[in-house]
Amino acid sequence: MKILLAKDAGYCFGVRDAVNLAYDTAKKHGDVYMLGDIVHNESVVADLNKAGAKVVKNIDEVPDGKPILFRAHGTSVETWKNAQSKDMNIIDATCPLVEEIHDEVKKLSKEGRKIIVIGDHGHDEVVGIASQVSDAIIVSNIEEAMELRKMKKAGVVSQSTQTIENVQKIISIIMTKVYDLNFVNTICFPTKRNQNQIKDLAKQCDVMIVIGSFTSANSKRLTLLAKEINDRSYQVTNADEIKIEWFTGAKTVGLSAGASTPDNIIDDVL
Repeated sequence: MKILLAKDAGYCFGVRDAVNLAYDTAKKHGDVYMLGDIVHNESVVADLNKAGAKVVKNIDEVPDGKPILFRAHGTSVETWKNAQSKDMNIIDATCPLVEEIHDEVKKLSKEGRKIIVIGDHGHDEVVGIASQVSDAIIVSNIEEAMELRKMKKAGVVSQSTQTIENVQKIISIIMTKVYDLNFVNTICFPTKRNQNQIKDLAKQCDVMIVIGSFTSANSKRLTLLAKEINDRSYQVTNADEIKIEWFTGAKTVGLSAGASTPDNIIDDVL
């Protein structure tokens, strides 16, 4: 049986840098605290916790003098201001590509545009993007896009890990609602690259395996993309979840992984 691994499966540079920064900060200060999981992967979070990178629900839980790490997904403006007002030691691990989306949103808003964010409601990254301006609208699907009122000027960005297909469908509807529309394609290049690679693999292979946590939005999207092309596509969080019956009669198996999946888990599955 031939196994093909997507060239860029696993950690994107933003996640890798954030995780490394968490380890380095914990080593330097003894402990570092994060508002929620640094990445959407249970194994990584557990390993970081052992190293001293701990998860808290709010900044009031951070002990005096200990650093707080703002994660790769980005952090709301309100939380930034709160931490700064307390003179906390902030370690900023925000992905540079997410910071670019924050900048685009502010530019569009200065042009007098209503801001629309294509993304998942409640997702950390989307909350951070929307917080850059007042009264941003979040649209996650075509049904919500259909419900938008007509408006004169709007600026649209997307969550960095959205699928191109979903964004295209939503934009085509928003175009009918807005007279003066400025859309900035903020799907990040690692996401575009990984999505293209999984589409190619799904066509070539009898079976597709996507490795990633079910709490990871981009892992779930990769699985959906694979399933649209190849119905023998499965998502696993680790090697223990692989089922032998998936491979009956299979000559080629394709493997990919979400941007928050570490190398050791990919190696185990491989």
